[in-house]
Amino acid sequence: MAARGTAGPAGRMLIARGLQQLRHRANLTQTQMAKAAGVSVGTVNRYLDWQDRARLRVPTIRSLAMACGATAEEREALEQLVRTQEDGWWVGHPGLPGWMDPLLSFEDYAEYEHIYANNLVPGLLQTRRYATALHQAQDPRADTEEIERKIAARMQRQTILDRSPGLHLWVVLDEAVLRRRPSDDDTVMAEQIEHLMTIAQRPNIDIQVLPFHAGHSAGSGGHYLILGRDDVREPADAMGIVYLELHRRGVYLDDPGDVQAYKLMFDYARSKAADTTVSQKLLADARTEFA
Repeated sequence: MAARGTAGPAGRMLIARGLQQLRHRANLTQTQMAKAAGVSVGTVNRYLDWQDRARLRVPTIRSLAMACGATAEEREALEQLVRTQEDGWWVGHPGLPGWMDPLLSFEDYAEYEHIYANNLVPGLLQTRRYATALHQAQDPRADTEEIERKIAARMQRQTILDRSPGLHLWVVLDEAVLRRRPSDDDTVMAEQIEHLMTIAQRPNIDIQVLPFHAGHSAGSGGHYLILGRDDVREPADAMGIVYLELHRRGVYLDDPGDVQAYKLMFDYARSKAADTTVSQKLLADARTEFA
């Protein structure tokens, strides 16, 4: 396992996975692991669960690793992950709800992100005016300052697309996304489609349109994101997460079976969607419908 500093839940996932592998190799139950390390079972559970937000401590991770017979290299890698844990810019940001913290942490660590969108342009691809219109429509009572904080956070989140090495973003847009206006001002949608056409020229971004005549995609139930990192040399550093955004909360799926099921759905969606060249034409056609 590589000793890589990673903010938030992504780093905690690496730590939890490393401990799980050590525990299984040592053939220890959580109770046995806790007894050998001189800690409570509750402490073991916290360190094995990436969604727990309790602070991690180097002496505890050292005791847990030693209880499982970790080598000096394995123990140091885990300790280094704990030492380099830090909050990303998004933690406590006034424009972001706490339940989005894991999403931004996983985006920061991911090599690729696959998105299926059937209603709205994904946040990573929204223009400022489109995002503003959405927030105004979704919460008419929100004041200008509150909306601006949310927009500022969204724009900062988009800088992940400029990272080097870059995040590879692959998006399948249902054609309905291109026809659903966020406001009565057609220029907002025209500008948004032009942005999609432009940003799709980047080498790390693929946009496909799923036309109406292609029928329905596999039964996904709606908008979803798949965040991944493949590392054949260090499997413990790999990552696979599905994110489902609901009203006022987000759901994270990390069970390998769930992740694989969504990967198959995404593969099915992009196989039915127009290729990137034809999708550019579909975007251009949709653009002509707005002033």
